[in-house]
Amino acid sequence: MSDTVYVGNAGRDAALDRGWLLGHFKDAADPRHSEDVEIKWGVHPKGDERDRWVTGEARTALLVLISGRFRVELPGRSVLLAEQGDYVVWGRGVDHSWHAEEESVVLTVRWPSVPGYAVP
Repeated sequence: MSDTVYVGNAGRDAALDRGWLLGHFKDAADPRHSEDVEIKWGVHPKGDERDRWVTGEARTALLVLISGRFRVELPGRSVLLAEQGDYVVWGRGVDHSWHAEEESVVLTVRWPSVPGYAVP
């Protein structure tokens, strides 16, 4: 493997870091290190949901449904992702939460990757 190439499996690699495949939190020598973007492979059993709403979000996010049925809650709006490829984008400062109506796999892309930023 080259120092600038990484080949992996999203399902296996995601299990090692709470679903996150790429971002500032990867070792600086790892090709998956990025201060610009974060990518997550989220596998959610039916009924899985955020413990509480994310408030004061400092990043923009894109969430794409790979499989299942997944609901994203936004202020004054509930978005259902039901067909493979359905997606939603929300900007900085938009509060949100989510719920897996069926066993679901989603790909999340957030930017920028903010060191030290964590949502409880």
